[in-house]
Amino acid sequence: MAEEEKKVMDGAEAVAEAPKVTKTKGKKGKRIVTSGQVHVQATFNNTIITVTDKNGGALSASSAGANGFRGSKKGTAYAAQIAAEKALEIAKREHGLNSVDVFVSGIGLGRDSAIRAVSNVGIKIDSITDVTPIAHGGVRPKGERKP
Repeated sequence: MAEEEKKVMDGAEAVAEAPKVTKTKGKKGKRIVTSGQVHVQATFNNTIITVTDKNGGALSASSAGANGFRGSKKGTAYAAQIAAEKALEIAKREHGLNSVDVFVSGIGLGRDSAIRAVSNVGIKIDSITDVTPIAHGGVRPKGERKP
């Protein structure tokens, strides 16, 4: 009988302890970042906008596909504008972003409209840099001619 009472007490203690346990999911506080970077990757099929701090840590991101555009409409300038506005609004609202350096990569239609969208949102553009990779000779061809 003492064992049964002990089991009942252990059960009651477990119930009593449950509310005391606090979950510690270490959610980071909102960082205030006044100046950052906007990376625009413009391909023929999609445009991806990533807003980062000066060290490259992502603050927000958006793409034409994430905003409901499908198929060939993802590669349009309008889709790039909408994606840029969404990513920049989030960064401005949640992190206090107010000036950026823009880095553009790729040859898609969304290059210019994404940059225009940055200024339309009300964020100051400090610089615009084209970081599109350019081929220069390539690798050595396999199996050269022998004399």
